[in-house]
Amino acid sequence: MPARPFILRETTWKTIRVTDYTLAILPWGATEAHNYHLPFGTDIIESDYIAAESAKIAWEAGARVIVLPTVPFGVNTGQMDIKLTINMNPTTQSAILRDVVDSLSRQGIRKLVLLNSHGGNDFRQMVREIQLQNPEMFICTINWWQIVDQKKYFDEADDHAGEMETSVMLNIAPDLVLPLSEAGDGKARTFKVRGLRERWVWTPRLWTKVTEDTGVGNPKRATPEKGAGYLKAATEKIGGFLKELAEADVNDLYE
Repeated sequence: MPARPFILRETTWKTIRVTDYTLAILPWGATEAHNYHLPFGTDIIESDYIAAESAKIAWEAGARVIVLPTVPFGVNTGQMDIKLTINMNPTTQSAILRDVVDSLSRQGIRKLVLLNSHGGNDFRQMVREIQLQNPEMFICTINWWQIVDQKKYFDEADDHAGEMETSVMLNIAPDLVLPLSEAGDGKARTFKVRGLRERWVWTPRLWTKVTEDTGVGNPKRATPEKGAGYLKAATEKIGGFLKELAEADVNDLYE
């Protein structure tokens, strides 16, 4: 497969030095259990694919964007009793993000999109702080699973490793998905305290107290075709945003 000039890990200095990249995408995943049937690297695989496909759309429309290597670890403080879950604390994430921003800023790439693939990651406060320290940088964050209405594509809502995420993985990495007969049903316990149950009060969930199989959402109706439709809608929307942002004057963003 020929190198894609919008994927940094595939691109040589010969191409990099003559290409005027204006926007970088940093995919950020996690390493954690996804029910019995999906791999621990699910969030990483999804990040890689969605970032690449979205960047391809923007690139082919004329935007010079570059996808940085995916960060494979996320915030998993509520899952540390699950073997080989790897936690990265928010303070560590902030330090990594600060160094990436500093590198890009010094090299004249002043727009950064964080493409998040893990619900435990929340970059908003980091962006506020780092952007204040680097006022020439524009930084924004996207949770890819939130931008397209799941109800249009799936029978049941997906919180973690359910129908949507399983359909996505069946489409992009079917060889890594076990038969759905081996998947748990993703049944989850809810909080006893009303405010927490209704989600207008928040606290981290202790995962093994919530779910037996580590999933939250039933994957049994997942299909690769559902995943394909959902991914197409999501990457087209993100790709259009990347093109628009790449061309935008960040000092003139308001109507």
